[in-house]
Amino acid sequence: MALIHLKDICVSYDGKSDILKKLNLNIEKGQFVSLLGPSGCGKTTTLRVIAGFIDTRAGEFIFNGSDYTRLAVHKRNFGLVFQSYALFPHLTVFDNVAFGLRMRKTSKEEIKESVEGILEVVDLSAYSKRYPKELSGGQRQRVALARALVIQPDLLLLDEPLSNLDAKLRLKMRVEIKKIQQKMGITTLFVTHDQEECFSVSDMVAVMNKGVVEQYDSPEKIYSRPKTEFVARFIGFENFFSLKKQENGIFLTDSGISIHIDEEETYSDREEVFTGTIRPENIELLPSDSNQTDNVIQGSIEVRTFVGKDYQYSVDTEVGAMIVNSSKERMYHQGDKVKLHLPSNKVLILKSKED
Repeated sequence: MALIHLKDICVSYDGKSDILKKLNLNIEKGQFVSLLGPSGCGKTTTLRVIAGFIDTRAGEFIFNGSDYTRLAVHKRNFGLVFQSYALFPHLTVFDNVAFGLRMRKTSKEEIKESVEGILEVVDLSAYSKRYPKELSGGQRQRVALARALVIQPDLLLLDEPLSNLDAKLRLKMRVEIKKIQQKMGITTLFVTHDQEECFSVSDMVAVMNKGVVEQYDSPEKIYSRPKTEFVARFIGFENFFSLKKQENGIFLTDSGISIHIDEEETYSDREEVFTGTIRPENIELLPSDSNQTDNVIQGSIEVRTFVGKDYQYSVDTEVGAMIVNSSKERMYHQGDKVKLHLPSNKVLILKSKED
C-alpha cells in the first residue's frame, strides 16, 4: 500500500470553483516525488492539503494507512521548507534548527545531539553560532532544510525552496537536497515549476493542469513519452499536427500525407482524430532530392537560427510550421526546398486529456 494516498481531493477557496478537482495521487515510501506545472495549476495547494494548512471540500488523504484528512497540523509529523525559508532573524543557526525540538519539550542533551548531527549532514557545523543575515542564500536554504529534518519527520515537504537562489547555486543545491534525501531515506514531495530541476532529482513526477494530475510517471517517460497535449507542450514539444487513424499504425495528416507510427498503446475504435507530435531533434532534415519516401513531409526553409551545437530551422510545410534541430554538417538557407523525415518510433500520439 502507498504511503500517501490522495483520493478524489477537491479544494475550493470561494465555495464555488474548485482549485483541485477530484485529484488522485499515490506516493510510495522513500520516493522523491515532484509536483510540476504552471502557476495556478494547484501544486502548492496540493502540498498545503497534505501539510494540513488547507481543508478539503471532498476526498480523502490517507497516510500510512491512517486517515489524515481532518487531522490537525501539529499532529502531523511532517517537515516543511518554505520558498522564503522563514528563518528567525534573531536566532542563531543552532537555535533556528533547534526550534521545533524545543516546541516538543525535547531535553537539552537530545537537542544538542540532534542539532549538531543534522548540521553536520548539511555541512553547516562551522556556522552554528551565526545569524541568518550572516549567511549566503544557499546556507540559509540548508538551515531551513536542517530545521525541517531535525524533527525526524515522516514526510518532507518542499515548496519551491530553490526559487530565490541564482542559477548556479540552484544547480548545486538541488544535488545537495537529493543527496540528503537519499542518505536519510525520507519520503519527499517537491513543488516546482522548473522542469529541468524537477527531472534531475525526482523518482516520479506528477504534471498538474487545472487542479488534476495529467500524467504521473518517471521523469524519463514524461520527457520521452508525454501522454497528453498539455504535458507535451509544457515540457518543450513544439511540433503538433492533426492525424486521422487508418489501419495497421497508419495515420493521415489533414493534407493526406501518410505517416506510420510505432504506437505501443491501442486506442478505442471510437477515437479517430488525434494530435501527433515529435521533438525538433528527432526530425531528420534532408535535401529535396533525397531518396527517402516513407514518413516524409515536403517543406521549405523559412528561418535558420544558431543554437550552439546545432542549427534550428523553422520549416514551412503542408501541415504547418515545423521546428527542426539539425547538425552543422550541412547548412540550409532561407527558401531551400527540403524533406522532413519523421521516424516512425519518434512520432507520438497524444490524447487531449489523460484517462
